[in-house]
Amino acid sequence: MFIEILKAVVFGIVEGITEWLPVSSTGHLILLNEFLTLNVSEAFSEMFDVVIQLGAILAVIVLFFHKLNPFSPKKSSRQRNATWILWFKVIVAVLPSAVLGLLFDDWFDEHFYNYVVVAAALILYGVAFIYIERIHAGKSFAIRKVEQIDWKTALLIGAFQCLALIPGTSRSGSTILGAIMLGVSRSAASEFSFFLAIPTMLGASLLKAVKFLLEGNAITVTETMVLIVGSVVSFLVSLFVIRALMQYVRKHSFSSFGFYRIALGALVLVYAGIQFFVK
Repeated sequence: MFIEILKAVVFGIVEGITEWLPVSSTGHLILLNEFLTLNVSEAFSEMFDVVIQLGAILAVIVLFFHKLNPFSPKKSSRQRNATWILWFKVIVAVLPSAVLGLLFDDWFDEHFYNYVVVAAALILYGVAFIYIERIHAGKSFAIRKVEQIDWKTALLIGAFQCLALIPGTSRSGSTILGAIMLGVSRSAASEFSFFLAIPTMLGASLLKAVKFLLEGNAITVTETMVLIVGSVVSFLVSLFVIRALMQYVRKHSFSSFGFYRIALGALVLVYAGIQFFVK
């Protein structure tokens, strides 16, 4: 069990870092699973890769608790109303991906969860980040604060989140890139992406957990510990990463993440080629 817990720590670290950076947590977990395989059932492994996100979600709730809390006694009536409106905009933004996810989640996993698709998505969106950042260099954004995001923009950002159903795209990457294209500043885009993650990842985790149980799968003591440790580590790492990213985007563009995605995509292709010839 001790070795499996150490592996869970590594998975938690990778999840906590890559969930919030626009670099695709899926692409990283695919590579990690190849080199560091958990000694668990296949059904649990598939569920674990999604449910471990719960720790990352908790980090967003903790860091932005006051801003997201419509019941805070420290807020005026106007501020509480503004918080409710923000939540409603988040819910509106989540609807497109929620509908598509419920209808086609298994289909996307079956047809697109492979090395070639992940690598292509990593490289394609890496190029997109570099290009979008270049054409926006020196320009001012119309929406500089998350509170300024209107209903239409929120819905369109949610539409961009649907792209994340394709493995390798990155949920945060698609929403941040889409928001920037819609005239939202990097910091506001990142913050809104964090808020979108709460209902999106809660729903995805709940869906995977329910499917796991309905299929009659049992969870062992070791698997329970792996899930707990992975989620806790993901939470702690996410606290640091979210703070660091918010500081980073105030002074830097996302171009560096674009170059990283291209390099990772190339690495995935090379590894896939090696596996093909070895087999």
